[in-house]
Amino acid sequence: MQTKFIFVTGGVTSSLGKGIISSSLAKLLQARNLRVTIQKFDPYINVDPGTMNPYEHGECYVTDDGAETDLDLGHYERFLNIRTSQANNVTTGKIYQTVIKQERAGKYLGKTVQVIPHITDEIKRRIRLLGESGEYDVVITEIGGTVGDIESLPYIEALRQLRWDLGMQNSLVIHLTLIPFLSAAQELKTKPTQHSVKELQSLGIQPDILVCRTERPISQEIKQKLALFCNVEQNSVIESIDASSIYEVPLLMEKEGLDAIVLKKFNLQGLPEPNLDKWKAFLSTLKYPKKEVKIALVGKYIELKDAYKSIYEAFIHAGAANECKVHVEPVHSEDLLDSEVCQKVLSKMDAVLVAPGFGLRGIEGKLNAIRYVRENKIPFFGICLGMQCAVVEYAKNIAGMKDAASTEVDPNTPYPVIALMEDQQHLKKKGGTMRLGAYSCKITDKSHAMKAYGSALIEERHRHRWELNNQFRDKLKNAGLKITGVNPDRDLVEIIEIEDHPWFVGVQFHPELKSTVEIPHPLFVSFVEAALTHQAQNMA
Repeated sequence: MQTKFIFVTGGVTSSLGKGIISSSLAKLLQARNLRVTIQKFDPYINVDPGTMNPYEHGECYVTDDGAETDLDLGHYERFLNIRTSQANNVTTGKIYQTVIKQERAGKYLGKTVQVIPHITDEIKRRIRLLGESGEYDVVITEIGGTVGDIESLPYIEALRQLRWDLGMQNSLVIHLTLIPFLSAAQELKTKPTQHSVKELQSLGIQPDILVCRTERPISQEIKQKLALFCNVEQNSVIESIDASSIYEVPLLMEKEGLDAIVLKKFNLQGLPEPNLDKWKAFLSTLKYPKKEVKIALVGKYIELKDAYKSIYEAFIHAGAANECKVHVEPVHSEDLLDSEVCQKVLSKMDAVLVAPGFGLRGIEGKLNAIRYVRENKIPFFGICLGMQCAVVEYAKNIAGMKDAASTEVDPNTPYPVIALMEDQQHLKKKGGTMRLGAYSCKITDKSHAMKAYGSALIEERHRHRWELNNQFRDKLKNAGLKITGVNPDRDLVEIIEIEDHPWFVGVQFHPELKSTVEIPHPLFVSFVEAALTHQAQNMA
């Protein structure tokens, strides 16, 4: 069949959940045996989010091929259990960068380079790339931002043109909008949606389906009103009511018939009903856990949950795998000033995860937290900077290197146990130059990592510049630090553990990025299991 294209736009306000709606629809179509992928087009001028502050953008999600992307790609992977790539996330910065490079190379033969047609043509080319690969039956394209934003206008114009290029039978537009509830009037109001659709129509696009985000159920009367004034069929007005979990949304969309309406509009017949048995089993476990644990997330961006989005989601997956609800307790590393504070905060926890990050701020608190959990035998999981801090703490307090540090924090330390990678030392450009993407790791026997993975050779995603300095490797090993995972190509340390501790694991990579609903990450599953064991021992 010819590839079908679905475009998801947003109106009224941002943060309505275009990524979740796109992922939910994709899940339903995938469950009907269609090959589906999703791509995100972001209107900001940054080439990628790699140099953006987590407070500004949330988590920077990394793909296997080393692309630094929007966090929505994490939703795509977690829902669909597929792998995305650099082709799945395009920014205005990438679009302009490509066009300007072509102009400098003389491609346009002296013509004036303009937004229309040159920028819009490049947007259209990028949108079509995945569809032309032959790997997908349906490509869903999420347009970031809100209709009416200046930044989004080239994308909307490209979408308008592309619908004619593709043929109306091969594309459709879903517009996600807000139906606010005014408590003073005790009414749901449709005017914001009407104005949003009017704005879209003024730009030459008629939406085929309206998905209405709402706090309260939408009556048939309201659906009729929206259909009448927005020029859509009544059965194409879809209610998207607030859900307790994002993982409930596919079932809510199935109940509303979103996938069935899409198939009808594409005239796709004879497909099976969606098989969501695994998804429903996961949701059942999520809603009715048999146990509960408290796990501290020690980081410096805890004010913004999206900064550690994949970690929170990985805990949900691992919790369900253990029939357990994981209460993630965010702890600001800058608050862990001494052992007394650590004892007060962390003694109540069943396990502690020290989060990734960059820079000096909050390092001392992370070191204090790691020392406390090491000495008190509380399960510990360190990711990226969390692993590096575990190495520094061990070097300072166990291996006799009192002034040990990472050169990121102290360039003049006499014991640079964590140092800038050799191939990073002469780089001047910051964007897209870290060690990025999937690399292999060889795991040793009789380790927590081996027990979790059940495999001697794994592949995980990275995003870092600093690493364990091999010059100090033997000294650390002789002091009891276990090197249980190594990159076989470059002999880089990937996993560390310590003896005489129930569960103490630090990893240089980012395991949270590969956890999905159907395949929870084995390290997170093992870590939650260790938290349950620790809890049981304390209660005995």
